[in-house]
Amino acid sequence: MQQRVIISQDIEHDLAQAIAETEHDRVFVLTDDITQECCLPKVAVLFAKHNATIITIRHDDTNKTLATLADVWTALQRGGATRHSLLVNLGGGMVTDLGGFAAATFKRGINFINIPTTLLAMVDAAVGGKTGINFGGLKNEVGAFANARYVIVNTCFLDTLDTANLCSGYAEMLKHSLISNAQMWAEHVNFDILQPDLAKLQRMVAASIAVKEHIVADDPHEHGIRKALNFGHTIGHALEEFSMQQPGGAVVSARLLPLARARTAPTKQVTPGTLLHGYAVAFGLIGELYISARKAGFPTARLHQTARFIRENYGAVAFTCDDYPTLLNLMRHDKKNTSDTINFTLLHDIGDIRINQTATDEEIREALDFIREGY
Repeated sequence: MQQRVIISQDIEHDLAQAIAETEHDRVFVLTDDITQECCLPKVAVLFAKHNATIITIRHDDTNKTLATLADVWTALQRGGATRHSLLVNLGGGMVTDLGGFAAATFKRGINFINIPTTLLAMVDAAVGGKTGINFGGLKNEVGAFANARYVIVNTCFLDTLDTANLCSGYAEMLKHSLISNAQMWAEHVNFDILQPDLAKLQRMVAASIAVKEHIVADDPHEHGIRKALNFGHTIGHALEEFSMQQPGGAVVSARLLPLARARTAPTKQVTPGTLLHGYAVAFGLIGELYISARKAGFPTARLHQTARFIRENYGAVAFTCDDYPTLLNLMRHDKKNTSDTINFTLLHDIGDIRINQTATDEEIREALDFIREGY
């Protein structure tokens, strides 16, 4: 079943139509405690008309666990959900990942709709049919391919985000431009993400989603070109998992949130010491562009321009050469690997993709040096 992505201008109208066109005897809504407060009010009247049951879980990726998944299954069961029920996932990537997996597995599969409320979820997690949870300290270790019936994208929810969460989502957009075309990349590295034009950003979001949709349509189960979407993620996931293993997650410098220009919002402010997924991907992009330049001929001028944009907007990630063995070991657990070989997607140039590439431990260490020190 293919999913339909709606770039929405009227969230209540588009959601009402999506629910009407999706089989349902009961409607359930999954949120986390932040989106329940900040985002649910925008569509609460419509859910009340459907007598929807609200299921709320704790926010943060550390709660994307088997225990939380079981809580959602239990809530569906106690609420009388059947194989004909509908689950609406309203939230960021953690909610859409976990909620999609809950829907894909409850009663062997029920319909679900994703309403991403963060930029990261809009351009990445909510689109493409990947669902899952973290397990054993590894990102998205357990999951399934399952398409939402609809993904409804409306940037009205972005006014609830702080600067750090906007930057987190923007890293995935930057990745899409790198694997797509130079015009999009140039627009992205010249955009002011710290004081964004939200009208322009909505157009850019639609274009970014179109890049992912095109790739997913060609390769829904990641046997070939869909691996391009993993660019930046081999190193990025290792940094993210490393952060999760540290006391307090203390892996990011105090420049994580550029406080001098930060937006204010009622949602959670990200503090130094928390490595958001998009920040990990941004630093991963620097490292994998370095390997691309070294092994696949990626232009060094574009490497340095991209790295400069990331360093100016995302700060620096704090790890030392003593951490390299741990990071390399985490990379070896990546789902894209074959046996003990660490697989990468590399670029010869913007939009010129090389999947199923490898790098030696020494080349990866050099990339980690470049992330840390810029040389």
